[in-house]
Amino acid sequence: MLEKFFKLEENKTNVKTEVVAGITTFMTMAYILAVNPSILAASGMDTNAILIATALASFIGCMCMALLANYPFALAPGLGLNAYFAYTVCGKMGYTWEFALLAVFVEGLVFIVLSITNVREAIFNAIPLQLKKGVSVGIGLFIAFIGLQNAKLVVDGSTLVTIVDFRQNFHTVGIGALLAVIGLLLIAILYIKNVKGSILIGIIATWVLGIICQVTGIYHIDIENGFYSLIPSWSSFDITAIGKTFGKCFDLAGNNIKVFDFITIMCAFLFVDMFDTLGTLIGVANKADMLDEDGKLPRIKEALLADAIATSAGAILGTSTTTTFVESSSGVAEGGRTGLASVVTGLLFLLAIVFAPIFTTIPSFATAPALIFVGFLMVSAVVEIDFNDMTEAVPAYLCLICMPLMYSISEGIAVGIISYVIINLICGKAKKITPLMYILALLFIAKYIFL
Repeated sequence: MLEKFFKLEENKTNVKTEVVAGITTFMTMAYILAVNPSILAASGMDTNAILIATALASFIGCMCMALLANYPFALAPGLGLNAYFAYTVCGKMGYTWEFALLAVFVEGLVFIVLSITNVREAIFNAIPLQLKKGVSVGIGLFIAFIGLQNAKLVVDGSTLVTIVDFRQNFHTVGIGALLAVIGLLLIAILYIKNVKGSILIGIIATWVLGIICQVTGIYHIDIENGFYSLIPSWSSFDITAIGKTFGKCFDLAGNNIKVFDFITIMCAFLFVDMFDTLGTLIGVANKADMLDEDGKLPRIKEALLADAIATSAGAILGTSTTTTFVESSSGVAEGGRTGLASVVTGLLFLLAIVFAPIFTTIPSFATAPALIFVGFLMVSAVVEIDFNDMTEAVPAYLCLICMPLMYSISEGIAVGIISYVIINLICGKAKKITPLMYILALLFIAKYIFL
């Protein structure tokens, strides 16, 4: 049945590979179960309710992606947008979290319309192939940078970022960074030796080493500074807490809604979510060799529709924008090629509702090596960029370098599209610029001016 539904043989994969890929993706994404509640709680929402909503929205998104598009792309509430939700909309602007959830819900509905009417698909296809290669490389650099930060190998410094001082706070920051280096080397060696599940093995092994360090007193718990116990433990969890956020996006009592503010907020969610998703799909699909010779992704409409449905469903449940996660590339690196991997990831998110205290114990330094290594795998696409054509190469370069440095996939795409249009227009190659690329460039410029 699995073979027939997910077309495993046609996609040159099998059940074991897909299961390992799904578990690997979940392991690299599990941090969202702890991070999302901690951020959204600043808006006044109940943390237990947010955690349940996060898990359920992720489950729904992964299942939609699997059943509608048959792709190994996993979804969850995205970072960045949750911070905008909590600190800007509910903090600086003073709106209630119910109002913010309504904006996310409407954004999802708009996305559904744009997906059904092929607008989002047209945008995906309008991005030139060389620029798509730049997006893939940029995402590789971006997630590697995230991994380096999660491992605390790269920290704040006088040069904006610098290498960690292993000697300072060795029993917390230092040992975690050192274990991340060991985990990275382990994953690389296993991958080179063609060991199946090398990334997943690396994550678990690094976690186990951390537990050993805690038991032997090398790793110290410092809750005040964010260094928690690495040993899984069971604690009671109130599953009925979801009632505190479920359907509250339609409860607008006490909100003095300003139409222009609502549209502005909704458009901000819309812009970032749209191009983060497109960028992630481009990068992960390119790594999995799913793009055709014209740089198009088959079943792109279904993939985008799954993302849109998950966004609205997540808002009803009580969480910020649900989007396709770049960490899906870790599962793809393990050989995941079908929706079966997404089903496994989704089921683990569902299971996480009950076993949340265990899953949230996975330390960031254990998953960081996976992100750093997958970043390396995605950066390999740089050799596919045509550096002989500067009108193609320069925009691709600006796109790939801006993603990690601006800490945003959507910003990298924006810079890439704007520079592509300007460079080709002035250099006399306007014929290859499609009308939609002009529109996108103007929209991005307008975004920087008005949003």
